[in-house]
Amino acid sequence: MPRTIEQGFEDFLSKLKPQKTESDAAKNHRASIEACLKNNFGLKRFVRIGSFGNWTSISRYSDVDYLACLPTDQLTQVSTSTLVKVRNALDKRFPNTGVAVSCPAVVLPFGTRKSEITEIVPAYHVGESNGFKVYGIADCAGGWMKASPDAHNAYVRAVDEKLGGKVKPLIRFLKAWKFFRAVPISSFYLELRVAKYASDEKMIVYDIDVRNILKMLMDSQLASMQDPMGVSGYIPACKSDAAREDALSKLLMAYIRADKARTAVTNGKIQEAFDWWRLLYHDEFPTYY
Repeated sequence: MPRTIEQGFEDFLSKLKPQKTESDAAKNHRASIEACLKNNFGLKRFVRIGSFGNWTSISRYSDVDYLACLPTDQLTQVSTSTLVKVRNALDKRFPNTGVAVSCPAVVLPFGTRKSEITEIVPAYHVGESNGFKVYGIADCAGGWMKASPDAHNAYVRAVDEKLGGKVKPLIRFLKAWKFFRAVPISSFYLELRVAKYASDEKMIVYDIDVRNILKMLMDSQLASMQDPMGVSGYIPACKSDAAREDALSKLLMAYIRADKARTAVTNGKIQEAFDWWRLLYHDEFPTYY
């Protein structure tokens, strides 16, 4: 039977959440990676971060990220050299995996599923800020920069709880567009941008707020955002100017489609609205019937 747009988004959310098989795949290699890092570097902390760690991952698209806190005497002044050291140790342990450096992480492409790709972010403990641990991670220019996954996860969680658990799903809807349309915007940037937007809202209505966020991103021209937790400085949306131009082009198209979907709802044309959302999400959004 015909459904409301809200029901469509709820069904879409169920589709975006990783299945148990994906979650199990994500856990399969953790113990052996952790043991390797302990044996080679005296690992001090190993914790899951990123989308899987914050319950904002997308089925079939999100990989698994871990922060690996190492003793400072195991680091090099040039962060790139530390990444290579960690890569070499993991490659020796997993010689048939194709371990590679992808700053600020070392990537282990296990299996064929995206959820089996594991990224290790080497780090060292810098101190604390507002009760959260702060780390140094590679800045991809040979140096080190500050990061605090604990602080950022707490920020997103607090905004999500304030708005009845609707912010993490909203983050998933923006990430789904990024993945389904191959938009070169940082997932970390999207996560914090959406949370910052939501922090000023009284309630979340998915189709309205997805449209509004797309417009906000477009109006800002994907400008770097200031870390709301005051740890990481300014956070860029894209890795290069070329990627930013590509993202802005796709962003404009997404906003036009989201706006047309919202107009269709206002005019009582629910099936038309579903069609616009399906266009925006590359036919991954549920059908009207």
